[in-house]
Amino acid sequence: MNYTIGEFSTLTNLGIHTLRYYEKEKLISPERKENGRRLYSENDVSWIQFIKRLKDTGMPIKEIQKYATFRAIGDSTLTDRMEMLIKHRAALNEEIVKLQEHLEKLDSKIDYYQAEIEKNAQTEK
Repeated sequence: MNYTIGEFSTLTNLGIHTLRYYEKEKLISPERKENGRRLYSENDVSWIQFIKRLKDTGMPIKEIQKYATFRAIGDSTLTDRMEMLIKHRAALNEEIVKLQEHLEKLDSKIDYYQAEIEKNAQTEK
């Protein structure tokens, strides 16, 4: 199935300006009708979902552009793309460890406050 830019915008929950920006930055390259209008496919839907996931996981736009360039080149870059994702996964795992440590510290502080509040409530009785 093919989509106009408006349909694609609704389907992907990305604004038309964002889609045009992505095209300008060479992240996506929709086909064009004879009249020049953009035409998006199901492959574009999957690709946009992946771009959004990479962004949500903190991959910088420059790295996503590099990945998109490799993707556009084709299967000869499979190893390059895999290595990029492995590197990004390692960075995510480091971030997860840091966030888990922060969460544990916050939980500890919350536990402290709960104990103090309960202790004060007992003392006031």
